[in-house]
Amino acid sequence: MAALPDRCEVVVIGGGVIGCSVAYHLADAGITDVVLLERKELTSGTTWHAAGLVGQLRTSINMTQLARYTSELYRGLEAETGQATGYRQCGSISIAGTAERLEELKRSASMAKVFGLEVNVLTVPEIAERYPLIQTDDLHGGIHIPSDGYANAVDITQALAKGARSRGARIFTDTRVDAILQQGGKATGVRTSAGDIQARYVVICGGMWSRDLAASVGVTLPLHACEHYYVLFESVAGLHPDLPVLRDYDACTYYKYDAGKLLVGAFEPSARPWGMEGISEDFCFDEIAGDFEHFEPVLHDAMKRLPALEQAGIQKFFCGPESFTPDVRYHLGAAPELGNCFVAAGLNSIGLQSAGGVGKVTAQWIRNGHPPVDLWEVDVRRNMPFQRNRHYLQERVSESLGLLYATHYPFKQYETGRGVRKSPFHDRLVKAGACHGEAYGWERPNWYAPVGVDPVYQYSYGRQNWFEYSAAEHRAARAGVVLFDQSSFAKFRLEGRDAARVLNRVCANNIDVKTGRVVYTQWLNDRGGIEADLTVTRLAEDAFLIVSAAETEVRDFHWLKSHIPGDAHCVLTNVTSGMAVISLMGPHARNLLQSLTPDDLSHSGFPFASSREIELGLGYVRASRITFVGELGWELYIPTEFAQDIYDRIILAGQEHGLVHAGYHALNSLRMEKAYRHWSHDVTDEDTPLEAGLEFVVKFDKPGGFIGREALLEQQERGVSRQLLQFLLKDPEPLIYHNEPIWRDGELVGHITSGAYGHTLGGSVGLGYVETEAGTPGEALLAGHYEIEVACERFAATASLRPLYDPENSRIRS
Repeated sequence: MAALPDRCEVVVIGGGVIGCSVAYHLADAGITDVVLLERKELTSGTTWHAAGLVGQLRTSINMTQLARYTSELYRGLEAETGQATGYRQCGSISIAGTAERLEELKRSASMAKVFGLEVNVLTVPEIAERYPLIQTDDLHGGIHIPSDGYANAVDITQALAKGARSRGARIFTDTRVDAILQQGGKATGVRTSAGDIQARYVVICGGMWSRDLAASVGVTLPLHACEHYYVLFESVAGLHPDLPVLRDYDACTYYKYDAGKLLVGAFEPSARPWGMEGISEDFCFDEIAGDFEHFEPVLHDAMKRLPALEQAGIQKFFCGPESFTPDVRYHLGAAPELGNCFVAAGLNSIGLQSAGGVGKVTAQWIRNGHPPVDLWEVDVRRNMPFQRNRHYLQERVSESLGLLYATHYPFKQYETGRGVRKSPFHDRLVKAGACHGEAYGWERPNWYAPVGVDPVYQYSYGRQNWFEYSAAEHRAARAGVVLFDQSSFAKFRLEGRDAARVLNRVCANNIDVKTGRVVYTQWLNDRGGIEADLTVTRLAEDAFLIVSAAETEVRDFHWLKSHIPGDAHCVLTNVTSGMAVISLMGPHARNLLQSLTPDDLSHSGFPFASSREIELGLGYVRASRITFVGELGWELYIPTEFAQDIYDRIILAGQEHGLVHAGYHALNSLRMEKAYRHWSHDVTDEDTPLEAGLEFVVKFDKPGGFIGREALLEQQERGVSRQLLQFLLKDPEPLIYHNEPIWRDGELVGHITSGAYGHTLGGSVGLGYVETEAGTPGEALLAGHYEIEVACERFAATASLRPLYDPENSRIRS
């Protein structure tokens, strides 16, 4: 073996399919000075026992695109490298044992049309014809993807490794990484069992070992191993190699032809975490004992679905570890805690079918300094620091594994790892009937049950049990006054003599305003894409309060911190936990709040977008006249220790004003009617303010400019080729959520980015980008006949560039 170099451009830690794909794609992207280090042998951790499925249809558009690229890569890998891959394009069938599952599959089939993936909806007789071994009496239908297949995970990894080597990458096995080296807040290399290597970038692809390695340098990478089972059957009557991969989601099982045998694997609802006491240093191509009794119910259902298994022999009962994450989405990208440290880990047992896409975008991210597409749903910056807690992970991943095959109902809530973060009002809201959902560790009231009704979800793709209760909350916000608990907002303070200069460079809007003003703004990247969507309040000449969404707390803090010059005199502090937030919204909000404070809340005395401290209860709170629901209202920022007393006083006074508690489902339906954008759905780092209809908050002429200004000016000059529109379905029955295709005059032109039912407008409302020729005037864009496709059926829709609810903003300025 060649000697270990003392330096390189990129060190990749881990020789599984993910690490080898990253090395392959780095070298393919022109970064050939790559060193991959594997503690034992390539594939010896978990890759070697992968079942080998290569599926493409995931639960979102971008993730499906990455999986689709993976499939395309594998088709040509053997010809490119001369290394056998075992790849076979046999297609796949997913069957539905319930009407709800068929609804999910049909919605996925509709989504696939957005990017041209062929997905065919099958009737029950068609399923029986394509897969005659199974009994179909209880089925409702299914889908068929002709381009799916399977491969040998070990062979694929070896092919990627061979391709990486041929491009100049160097691979070293039996080389353990003992530490990641760092200096000045950046990774600088690794310490190995064979010596140190200095490197410009370090990429953690260590599978189930990644959490502890990342934690050693302060990086949050939450994942934990679980037992994963499959059985190999021999002598299965009627088995032949042309059978498609079969997924029976409702029975938690999948079936794959495997060299004359049938592999039956499972993602059971309640999994068994593994490795709680650590993983043996000698672990290499190891199996784990497993528990046949745990797997037996799944096996019983499999035999009912495929009766020939009852007469077949079990050649192999297998159990091996796989890494799972708290939200069943993998971890990818630049670690916010340590510069030049990247991660690609936590693949939730879909490593083989994701590896190509993961490797490609990681390489592009490192080469270009930014992700090539919107990758927020797998971005490592979504993780909260508490999530690397071992006890939390062991509890949550017992549920995570089963969620791969569970029905992905809208608003589905996690049942494990709950109660981590609570607002000061939590117990009081429970008494008020709150049904709390979990978001980024926070317990947040999603809806309120009336007296005598249990605040528990009953899931479906139609109108769920809370639909009318949330509708009442929605209507109360439009006609009276409601209270939202928005304590989960991310809240930062930037203070110092250079704070205004630094922040004004990051913000597209002008935040150098008078003290007591609230500014709605975006943070842009150099390409004009929207990195954050938030408000900035000027507290003093040298102090600002930045308020963003709970989900982007880590990301937004990191973005701003990384754009503070080293010589700037200002300090950024996360004060999220220090302030609770009560939002009072609705036409009666002023009357209620005025009854509790001597401060002048009139429109002239307290204009829209103003913020100041007011007397309330026995203390002071910061009141900001701002809204995310399109009504008159205030957000009250309350020091945590004062929060409960002030809440109690608001509730008492609210009895005379018809105060209603409202949850996040109502908040969402209200903002959808007003066409307020939501970051990560309607605006992302791929979308510009010009495309998103937010040019009105971009100040091109402010002193000093802003990040992304030049890119926006160029786009403004040539005209946008896509625009965000608001849609209202004319039929009041269908429900839209996201990813539904948008048709104009029979042509596919885009997809819905977010949707909800508009109880005031009387139908489902959605936002979505529509492709158009650059410079097309708005009138022409709206002239066509629009339809939204829901579960393979098209529904006529009204399109608008302006909010369909209160387009003149008269209600928020009343």
